[in-house]
Amino acid sequence: MTPRLQEIYGNTVVGKLNEEFKYANPNQTPRLVKIVANMGLGEAVQNTRIIESARNELSAITGQRAVVTRAKRSIATFKLREGMRIGCAVTLRRDRMWEFLDRLISIALPRVRDFRGINPKGFDGNGNFSMGIKEHIIFPEIEYDKIDKIKGLNITMVTTATSDEEGRALLRYLGMPFRQPGGSR
Repeated sequence: MTPRLQEIYGNTVVGKLNEEFKYANPNQTPRLVKIVANMGLGEAVQNTRIIESARNELSAITGQRAVVTRAKRSIATFKLREGMRIGCAVTLRRDRMWEFLDRLISIALPRVRDFRGINPKGFDGNGNFSMGIKEHIIFPEIEYDKIDKIKGLNITMVTTATSDEEGRALLRYLGMPFRQPGGSR
């Protein structure tokens, strides 16, 4: 069974994007390639057990096992050594990517306190979008009583769009609640 958001993409979003940007070739239509969810944990230098809890929580949120990320170089001021475990990440593709994006848009983001929309300035110039979430407890998979510390996570959506306008239109048609211009912050 295809994910709900993927059906919406195929049935309506592709047509709207082709109409808006007048693509000559159907393969030019932007699509979502992958979503990367990442938790960077600076406090893992002192407390190494926090990595395992973050890994389990990120795996529960995404539905896929998270991998532990390691420091690429040593930084003496942070007491960080090359190869130390400092975070975890998951790369989602295909059905899991669509399911995660659907849960993020329809369930998790509306649970954010004082939510006024996502800042649309998170694009990188090539149509890819990154956003940060301050509290991972907005996901229903996380049981509030069983967590040791509230953690944040970064979510990056990689698209085949060639410009920020195309990427913004793709995510907007998929239901991403971008903040309106002139909004606060």
